[in-house]
Amino acid sequence: MRNEEILYERKRADMVKRQIESRGITDKRVLAAMAKVPRHKFVSEAMWDQAYSDYPLPIGEQQTISQPYIVAEMTQALELTKDDRVLELGTGSGYQASILAELVFKVYTIERIYALYVKARKLFDNLKYHNIVTKYSDGTYGWESEGPFDAIIVTAGAPSIPQVLLDQLAMHGRLVIPAGGKQSQELIKLYKDENGIHQTNLGGCRFVKLVGEYGW
Repeated sequence: MRNEEILYERKRADMVKRQIESRGITDKRVLAAMAKVPRHKFVSEAMWDQAYSDYPLPIGEQQTISQPYIVAEMTQALELTKDDRVLELGTGSGYQASILAELVFKVYTIERIYALYVKARKLFDNLKYHNIVTKYSDGTYGWESEGPFDAIIVTAGAPSIPQVLLDQLAMHGRLVIPAGGKQSQELIKLYKDENGIHQTNLGGCRFVKLVGEYGW
């Protein structure tokens, strides 16, 4: 292993210990995925020295890669198993989808900005994440032809929870979405069972806007 790879492996281990475990993330599979996926590859080389810092970073097109902790929190909230099929709205840098790919059978991810879509697809291929399926589209419609999904994650702030996503959620499925205003949102987890939809508020957060037919 090259010295550079050893350096980034240490940075990831430190990130997991100081930023994620220390804040109460306990899912061992999530922690292992966060320690494995090379986060620096998802930002420009000029920002590699900041890739494992405790804050979001710009990725171009007025979009960001989320703070590591929020990625871990949302992933843990999905309660994933290795057989799950997961839908992600907002591919962005591709980092969240790659974390998911370490944990589940298949990830379906949608991006509305073509430049980000192309860049993320190339990165998935380079990193050999062959269980990630990508789509260039308005993500707020979901991906009906591939549903229902065991879990759905939305990585941009929505004004409300789109009914179309709840319709594409499998029985006993989990949906995690930031919902609220344009400047700040609440991170909401929804669970679907025979008695309906159950909602849990995981706390305040701040995401870029979810743009589309059922977004802003």
